[in-house]
Amino acid sequence: MQLTGVLQIRSYEKIKEFLNEEHVGRVSSIDPNGFPQIIPMNFVFLNDAVYMHSHVKGEKLDNISRNNKVGFEADRELEFLPSYFEDPHNASLADTLYISVVIKGMGFFVSDREEKTLALNGLMEKYQPEGQYDPIQSNMRVLDAVSVIKIIPQTIHGKYKIGQHMRPDDRIDLAQKILERNSASAIQTLKIMGFEVTPMGLKMTDEPVW
Repeated sequence: MQLTGVLQIRSYEKIKEFLNEEHVGRVSSIDPNGFPQIIPMNFVFLNDAVYMHSHVKGEKLDNISRNNKVGFEADRELEFLPSYFEDPHNASLADTLYISVVIKGMGFFVSDREEKTLALNGLMEKYQPEGQYDPIQSNMRVLDAVSVIKIIPQTIHGKYKIGQHMRPDDRIDLAQKILERNSASAIQTLKIMGFEVTPMGLKMTDEPVW
């Protein structure tokens, strides 16, 4: 069975929702020798672009200055599925439920102070939603002490694997096994899969289609 199409996230709103929830993304730039350099970064997705803040000097900044074609990726492992869910003797059947988004685009350094302020305040709102800070203003000197990298996407591809490729009975069976294994992420994974844990057992609340 070809899963490529089945696993594709078709909803741009779902992609934005995922990026707004994830705290770590990875930006890839090309070094002077043609090798990719991959760095984990905090980020915010605003106005259809990725924004990250950085020191004013560094290898990734040099790379983007020289070649501004970049990659960006964010992912979330929802649940590891041990091989014994299928066959206690066949390790190759181990699998993972996940969500991921991959962007190819162009990287720029934001120089406009209003846009830089928008990005930095967007980062604060994302990572410190409880507030308790003074919003950054465009006339503050702190803007000169940081770089803001903007990635304008050329392509965005999202994938998710939450059992949507399985027959309904098999999905329910998988959900029950996840519940019984009782990992730290099990309840949240089941919710994303469209199940609710009730005193009577598992209940399918919807059929998630992204």
